[in-house]
Amino acid sequence: MEKSQYKNPFAPNTDRHDIWEMLVERDIIAFCQQDWTMVQDDFIEESFMGIDGAAKDNPDAWILNFATLEDYKIEWLKQAEDFSKTEWAEDYEEAFYKATNLRDIDVQGDVAVAHKKFDGQVLASDGTSVRLNWQTLYRCQKKNGAWKIQGFTGYLPYPMGGNPTSVTPAISIPKQAGQHITAGPYSPVLEINPSKLVVISGQAAIDLDGNVIGDTIEEQTHLTMQNCAKQLADGGCTLNDVFKCNVYLTDLDNWPRFNEVYKTYFNQPLPVRTAVQTPLLMTLLVEIEMWAAKL
Repeated sequence: MEKSQYKNPFAPNTDRHDIWEMLVERDIIAFCQQDWTMVQDDFIEESFMGIDGAAKDNPDAWILNFATLEDYKIEWLKQAEDFSKTEWAEDYEEAFYKATNLRDIDVQGDVAVAHKKFDGQVLASDGTSVRLNWQTLYRCQKKNGAWKIQGFTGYLPYPMGGNPTSVTPAISIPKQAGQHITAGPYSPVLEINPSKLVVISGQAAIDLDGNVIGDTIEEQTHLTMQNCAKQLADGGCTLNDVFKCNVYLTDLDNWPRFNEVYKTYFNQPLPVRTAVQTPLLMTLLVEIEMWAAKL
C-alpha cells in the first residue's frame, strides 16, 4: 500500500503535524507489518505508563495494565499477530486509516494530549466484521526536538458506552447474495441487526447559507456526501453505518462520474442503493438520502 494514502491534516513543520504522523501513519503501518522497531523510539520508556480502559465507560473499571513499556509491547505484538492471522475481505491497513480520527491535539509548550478515535469496521472474508470504535488519550512530550509518547489512557469505548471488541455485525451481506455483472458500487442485499435506526433526509451540495456549491457532478457529489456525514454524526452514526441510499440525479449521463466519487466514501459492505433521474431544485445535479444502523 502506498504511504501517499496518509493525508496529514496539519501544516508541515508544526507540532501537531509531527504528533499526527507518529500516532496515525507510523503506528498503523507498523501495526499492520507487525514491526515494533518502527515505533519503539516513539516512547519515553523510563516514565511510560499505560492505563487500560477495558472497554468500560466507568473510570473505576480502568486498570494499570501496562506498568512498563515492555508490558505494552507484548500486548501490541499479540494484537498485531492476531489481526494478521485473520482472513480479511479488504486491506485492513486502509480500513484502520479510514476509521482513524486524530483532529484534537492540545499542545502547551513541550507537552501535549492527543485525542485519537477509531470509528469504522474491517470486513472479514466470512462476511462478519470487526468494529473499530474505541478511543485513546495520549500524553506526549517533546524531547530533543522530537515528540514522544509518555503514556496513555486507552481502549476506551467510543462513544462512551460502546463495545470496541464486538464482532457481531450490524450490517452484513448474506453469503448466498449475488447480482448481475454490470452492477455498480452497491450491495444487492444486506441483513440489518440494529439497536437503533438513523434516517436522514435528502442532502445536496448546499452550504449553511442555502447556496448551491459546485458546477460539476464531482464537486456536488463530494459536498453532498460530506453533508450526509454531518447529518449522520448528529444521530451518532458515520458513513460506515449506512445500509441504504437513495440517489436522485438530474441527468443519468453523469452516472459514471458520480459513481467514481461516491464509491470512495464507503467501506465494504457497500450500502444497497436505488438511483433515479429526476428534476431537482435550483442548479442541483444530485441529492442523496441515507438509512443507517447504529450499534
